[in-house]
Amino acid sequence: MMILYHTGFQEIQYPDIHHGRKNADFGQGFYLTADKEFARRWAKDRDGEQVILNTYQLETEGLSVEKFQRDRKWFGYITANRAWKADTSEADVIIGPIANDIIYDTFGIITSGILKPEEAMRLLLVGPEYQQIALKTEKAAAHLKWISSEVLNIEELKKYRETVMSEQTIYQMQLADALDQMESKYVHEKQ
Repeated sequence: MMILYHTGFQEIQYPDIHHGRKNADFGQGFYLTADKEFARRWAKDRDGEQVILNTYQLETEGLSVEKFQRDRKWFGYITANRAWKADTSEADVIIGPIANDIIYDTFGIITSGILKPEEAMRLLLVGPEYQQIALKTEKAAAHLKWISSEVLNIEELKKYRETVMSEQTIYQMQLADALDQMESKYVHEKQ
């Protein structure tokens, strides 16, 4: 059993696994996290709308669960999903790292095919590692039980946004260093 969280603009007692973007890291599905602080920190806000943190319980017994690490298998899976290729996983639930280029909204080119796969993989390993859980099937959604919801207040969201901005600055510096190292290596190999 897992306790999971999802933030949005409404209480979601019965999530729709078909609502999410098909080209997200783990393909179409309902995305959650087991990290309550992460769910709060990455909550989006919109004028005139409440931000709601939903809490769930997922019973994984009887479900096919695939777990990814930050490795080539993970990289291949997310790049295929971002390129709108058919999902290769048969799992009901996918658990694994979020690609930091998405959560920090940096390049978007990292897994676009512009970079060589090994270069893109190296850049995706930069920065902190946050886990996401994607419910991929109706069977998984049926195993998810909504527990409660709470409204996040404006002051709290502002505090978390400042934390995210600080993390983003650190991430961008680490990414710039990694790019400089790649460029230096490229220039050295050309000489």
